[in-house]
Amino acid sequence: MSRLGLFLLLLGLALVAAEFDYEGYRIYDLTPADAEQGELLYKLSQQGYDFLSLRRLLGHSSRVIVSPEQLESFEKLLSEQKLSHSLINENLGATIAEEFAQRQVQRRLSPISGKGRLSTDRYYTHEEINNYISDLAARYPTRVFLKTVGWSYEKRELKTITITNGDRRANKKVILMDGGFHAREWISPAAVLYVIEQLVEKFDENAELLEDYDWVILPVVNPDGYEHTQTGTLARLFRKTRQPYMILDQTCYGADPNRNFDFHWNEEGASSNPCVDTFAGPNAFSEPEAVVVRDLMHSYADRGIMYLTIHSYGNYLLYPWGWTSDLPETWQDLDDVARAGGDAIKEATGTKYEVGSSTNVLYIAAGASDDYAFYAGFNISITMELSGGGISGFDPPASKIDEFVTETWIGIRAMAEKVIEKY
Repeated sequence: MSRLGLFLLLLGLALVAAEFDYEGYRIYDLTPADAEQGELLYKLSQQGYDFLSLRRLLGHSSRVIVSPEQLESFEKLLSEQKLSHSLINENLGATIAEEFAQRQVQRRLSPISGKGRLSTDRYYTHEEINNYISDLAARYPTRVFLKTVGWSYEKRELKTITITNGDRRANKKVILMDGGFHAREWISPAAVLYVIEQLVEKFDENAELLEDYDWVILPVVNPDGYEHTQTGTLARLFRKTRQPYMILDQTCYGADPNRNFDFHWNEEGASSNPCVDTFAGPNAFSEPEAVVVRDLMHSYADRGIMYLTIHSYGNYLLYPWGWTSDLPETWQDLDDVARAGGDAIKEATGTKYEVGSSTNVLYIAAGASDDYAFYAGFNISITMELSGGGISGFDPPASKIDEFVTETWIGIRAMAEKVIEKY
């Protein structure tokens, strides 16, 4: 092993604890000047560092959390590698505690019974989300249908909402959409809920999107992780599912559900270490949440046209492949749809989304849901990485939710229109 490789391994060993209180943890932005430095950041991410964002393009900064135990060695690495950097936050724990206290106040000021429109004043629990879509099905029984499609590891009910125009033709095409793959990405379910509202409660404005297509939506893929991140400051930046795994004498929780699909599973961009955020699981489809999404894909494969999965953050519209830099034969169709979304957002709000294949624009990530959906037969498969907010990027303040979700809908609507035009 090279000296640098050993150095990285020792650094990574400092970050295998299952959870942190983040007291004294720092956040740095790192900007690689060349391909070698870009590869260094990727190696750090595979050695256990929690990269809040990791960008492939030179000149674009990546954001990383550094623990107090890592700090001396990390700063030595920065100096030795002459890596451009800036300190963004000196005490992540204090920042998370302050944000958590603010959210508790917002929740008290904005209670919900589960009936009627969900506001964009705050983030909602998985139970509140399920109550909301159940209420929609009760209020619009000819157009909205619920189905329990599975259960999480901790036995939370996973429900899809199917939105139609009331025409129950069996051969209608399908847009399959999901959110909440990664626990800490709260803006994702919020954006999905806004899409549901537009399609159901503002049907007249969006009827053309449902004329020949049904929309099947799973608002929160990973409810265990999502709920866990709402339990307190220790858990806020947790990413994975909640199934426990042992390594030596230590328990680490969860696998990355977006590395758990059986298409180039556990290849580059995934980890076999249970304590790393990109842990692919002990085997493909070890996570019941990934199994649910897989089964949905196969159940609609004969009429599924677009699969859209909502993540954060980074302003990307990504398409296959994620496991290789090669492009699929139909990449131009994928690019046309993704660019329709990016262009619509840019024209409406000025926000710029990078568009391209996952590996070429962002980083390699084998075993992901978008690759699997494309492999399973969906013509279009896109991952939408929304804008970031707050110090970690995963904490857009409640005051920004409405702005973010309305912007997201502009892009999604434009992509749906392009899909309808093409297919």
